Amino acid sequence: MRKILVILLALTLIAGLLVGCQQDAAPAGDTEEPAGEDAATDLEPLHLVIAHNQTSTDNPYQYGMVKFKEVVEEISDGNITVEVHNGSIGTNESELIEKLSLGAADMVVASPGFMTGIGVEEVDLLSLLYLFDGFDHWEKAMDGDFGNTMAEIISEKTNNEFKIMSYWSAGVRNYYGKKPIEVPEDASGLSIRTQNSVVQQQFWKDAGAIPASVDWNELYQALQQGVVDASENDYTNFSQQDHHKTVNGKYISETEHDYTTRLLLMNGERFDSLPKQQQDWIIEAVKQATQEEREVTYRMLDESKAKVIEEGGEVNEVDKEAFMKIAIPIQDNFAKENDLVDLLEMVRSAK
Repeated sequence: MRKILVILLALTLIAGLLVGCQQDAAPAGDTEEPAGEDAATDLEPLHLVIAHNQTSTDNPYQYGMVKFKEVVEEISDGNITVEVHNGSIGTNESELIEKLSLGAADMVVASPGFMTGIGVEEVDLLSLLYLFDGFDHWEKAMDGDFGNTMAEIISEKTNNEFKIMSYWSAGVRNYYGKKPIEVPEDASGLSIRTQNSVVQQQFWKDAGAIPASVDWNELYQALQQGVVDASENDYTNFSQQDHHKTVNGKYISETEHDYTTRLLLMNGERFDSLPKQQQDWIIEAVKQATQEEREVTYRMLDESKAKVIEEGGEVNEVDKEAFMKIAIPIQDNFAKENDLVDLLEMVRSAK
């Protein structure tokens, strides 16, 4: 009888322990956090070095990169940190491209032109004047099929060394010189400093002008001393250099011949090697940084124009249709000769 009582007592104690354990246990489904919520805690910290070639902090590139830093550090809760360089690791775009290739920089802003030297001839399309008829057209083209196709071409032809993260703007370029121009004939005989682009120089030759090559750092003196009669650039760039205060820079004619494109680049293999969560954070930060860079570009354009007028510059509108009659055949011939007709049509259909 005592043995039976001992056994019953033992069973009662065991049952009590089991009930207590069940009461302490959490219900099924509440034992784990939702997948991905704390996934970031398992990620290795990532530090990015990003750079542009402008030494001033008062420029759209700087605003865009600072925005990238703020956003990506916030949404990653500090998992990604960013170091922004404004001209401190290279004031020449070729230096920045080299650092990107070597891994000394993770993201840089650069003009498309260098791509032609490494076998991506398609980017020359962006050198064509009057390719875009406004910022809205430019945005639709670069953010749409044309920009996506160009990014794929660049990635493929560079073996993923260069990944287009986004397209940034460097404003719209206008003529400025010793006299105003309203139609192409007004430019006849004028020596004008242009970019080193065959198609752009051809445009000004067809307008009757004489293209000249002058280093940007020497252009103020060249305009002041009459070495060249004119130049072309956007309001923000030439006003910051006081070109409108020179003898041959006073008259600004709003030809609006070049809505310029800059590439926000990252090494494709570097990006692809990152965990998806970090990739997603970078993509979101790039999106917001791009919006910031463009908004600042457009705002500074208006502010710079007001500054130029206030400081004595004289601005006039031009007959853009007359200038476009010169530009369109150059576009067509270039696209045909380089088998880029489909890409050109993508741009034109984005209007």
